Amino acid sequence: MFDLLPLAPPDAILGLGEAFKNDPNPNKINLSVGVYKDEQGNTPVLASIKEAERRLLEKEKSKGYLAIEGLADYGQQVQEMLFGAGHPILKDKRAVTAQTPGGTGSLRVAADLLRKHFAAAKVWVSKPTWANHQAIFQAAGQLTDVYTYLDSTGKGLDFDGMIASLEKLPAGDIVLLHACCHNPTGIDPTPEQWKKIAAVIKDKKLLPIVDFAYQGFGDGLEEDAVGLREIAATGVDVLVCSSFSKNFGLYGERVGALTLVTNTAEAAQRALSQVRISIRCNYSNPPTHGGALVAGVLNDAALRKQWEGELAAMRNRINKMRHLFVDTMKKLKPEKDFSFLISQKGMFSYSGLTNMQVDELKTKHAVYVVGNGGRINVAGMTEENMPKLCAAITAVL
Repeated sequence: MFDLLPLAPPDAILGLGEAFKNDPNPNKINLSVGVYKDEQGNTPVLASIKEAERRLLEKEKSKGYLAIEGLADYGQQVQEMLFGAGHPILKDKRAVTAQTPGGTGSLRVAADLLRKHFAAAKVWVSKPTWANHQAIFQAAGQLTDVYTYLDSTGKGLDFDGMIASLEKLPAGDIVLLHACCHNPTGIDPTPEQWKKIAAVIKDKKLLPIVDFAYQGFGDGLEEDAVGLREIAATGVDVLVCSSFSKNFGLYGERVGALTLVTNTAEAAQRALSQVRISIRCNYSNPPTHGGALVAGVLNDAALRKQWEGELAAMRNRINKMRHLFVDTMKKLKPEKDFSFLISQKGMFSYSGLTNMQVDELKTKHAVYVVGNGGRINVAGMTEENMPKLCAAITAVL
């Protein structure tokens, strides 16, 4: 029967990773898949995680199932990361959290929940957004559309256009927002702009989903939560999809969370009861290991301090590479200004390269970036590969 199935196209991003693996060029450079790399080009296991893992393995006595919503300690620590310890939302028990298999799992659980209970609502995503966002919600049976985000230069936020788009949305529709380190552009609203976005969401009676995949990779753990906290401060219901792939380096462990914020503790428990059903019909309950590592780090003052230092080091290395890239390109191609990359945040940036230039980078120079804006994973840059990278980009411009 499967002989009749059509061959599906490769994933737009992960497919590039496969092509990179198969490329025999010894000097190839991969700036496509969103994975952090250190100066040696490796994706490291954080020292804080290694210590948390050592302690876990010493104490672990069972491989039994977790509750449907996962580890209670994990959920509590996730909420404190999002809102801060002692926040009124936490004190009033107006937030509930379910541990999920990565941020993608969180988004899919949210999509199933919303499709079941708000079937008429359309999901609006930024133009552009992460390539998988619309696919996840469409797979759950929801309609999707886009709101204005990137300006006409491709280098900044069209804030007036964004607000105008949001103000036109029907009450009850769903808006997906990037908390920080916007993927794929690296362009974020300012704290003042977040206040206006939050006010429009409340005024238009929209339901926000905040995708929080990079907390700590922008300006810092607290600074990166400003947008979410501004929205929550208005009193609207909020869904938050967290991922700990990047900030804890736990890519292969698939560690995420879905947090729902409501107006009352009773509403929160009602919402959690429905989340449990969505999870039970999907993967039943989450894996233990990765969530236990995150909880182990966040529950221990010394490990948390160590982890925050490691996170700051990753953030600073990315920012260093941004500056080095801009400086190197200025020397090689002074008439082409790439300084806009410095103001962008997180792992990704829109380079402005055309699809033709992106293809030429791959076929002629073994440099892999994502098309449709030339999304570059800045974390894949190193001091060693920077000269070859910039020379290749100069050649295709």
